[in-house]
Amino acid sequence: MAGEATPDPLEGPLLAVADTIGALMEFWGFKRAFGRVWAVLYLAPQPLTAQELGERLTMSAGAVSMTTSELLKWGVVKKVWKPGDRRDFFEPETSIWKMVTRVFRERELLQVHSAIETFEATLRMLTAAGKAARPEEKKRLKFAGERIEILLGLARVGEGLIKAIVAGERIDPTPLQKLFSGDK
Repeated sequence: MAGEATPDPLEGPLLAVADTIGALMEFWGFKRAFGRVWAVLYLAPQPLTAQELGERLTMSAGAVSMTTSELLKWGVVKKVWKPGDRRDFFEPETSIWKMVTRVFRERELLQVHSAIETFEATLRMLTAAGKAARPEEKKRLKFAGERIEILLGLARVGEGLIKAIVAGERIDPTPLQKLFSGDK
């Protein structure tokens, strides 16, 4: 029929990829929409407007606005302008490594630091409690302390791995192998 647009043969496959990236992002603790919007931008040969994103992903203008704002904060999307056009256009950060290392540095490393601080503080409390404890309590405190030391060791190995990944260094698996084999 005259006037009807020919369906884009890439639309379905590209949306399947966007949905898959969205599911992966959701699995890693981000909003599914983050991955979908980033993927559509990544797979587009030119920057897109918020309206175009909304149409392709069937998202409301508000949802697109909130999602692009968050993606801008994370540095995985950039705003670009086209001369003579007043609308904002968006394009993706295309360095996957840059995005992954930022997340490791700003999210995972903070979690590991928090765990290390908690484990260290708990060990100090157990040591203080052990000084005035009865013999049967000392045994329980010692057991708990030994287990927390293991968790602290794991957190420190994790911290080292994350720092090495972020720095682009070679990863030495020896600390992990020792930790999980029970060797000291």
